[in-house]
Amino acid sequence: MTTALITGATSGIGASFARRLAGDGHNVVLVARNEERLRQQAAELHDRHGIEADVLRADLATDEGIAAVEARLSDRTHPVDLLINNAGFGNKGEYLEVPMADELAMLKVHCEAVLRLTTTAVKGMRERRRGGVVNVASVAAFVPRGTYGASKAWVVQFTQGAARDLAGSGVRLMALCPGFVRTEFHQRAGMGTSNIPDWLWLDADKLVDAAMKDLARGKSLSIPDPRYKALMGAVKLAPRGLLGGITSRTGRKYGPQ
Repeated sequence: MTTALITGATSGIGASFARRLAGDGHNVVLVARNEERLRQQAAELHDRHGIEADVLRADLATDEGIAAVEARLSDRTHPVDLLINNAGFGNKGEYLEVPMADELAMLKVHCEAVLRLTTTAVKGMRERRRGGVVNVASVAAFVPRGTYGASKAWVVQFTQGAARDLAGSGVRLMALCPGFVRTEFHQRAGMGTSNIPDWLWLDADKLVDAAMKDLARGKSLSIPDPRYKALMGAVKLAPRGLLGGITSRTGRKYGPQ
């Protein structure tokens, strides 16, 4: 039986990945900061699907937290076959309004953790000549909007570049770029969502289903909804200054999770 490790597993997109993968018969390793929620989730997945569900409390904004997950990914006796780098957060406010410590924490979680965990996982996967990594980015990667969008743009570029380098190795890497998803993400960041049109909202379970299909097809980039695919096509043609103004009016960022 294969094992999947999911960061940011207790809510939103991460929880949807955990349910989907457990339902498909994968053992899971659930990573988040809230141990109580992790244990409750693990028990529910085990009871419902009969799989093994381990928990790992880790704060990926810290070196200790990243190192703890690296250690689990390095375990050759219990290898991880699929890594979902989903942990992430948003900061309320525009550039210079957000404390530098919060901006640096975001880069730690969105960039350093993704780099370190992907690299650790892929080393073992390449030796076994099988495995996959999904790095959750955002459609914010394609619009000029602050540290959040910049960090997600890095995730996309890194993932697609690594996927090219690993072609033919048996290891698949994919950047997942959702738009607005109905989760706890915006509430946790203190961001209002009343100005976001209903048609822009995505369902997390449907998003994960589309992402898994794209991973199986060998895609290195997944924008899992026709509406957002059309929007991102328009983005390529629109002036960057105009895009910045639009994203300012619709919220600080497009937010997965």
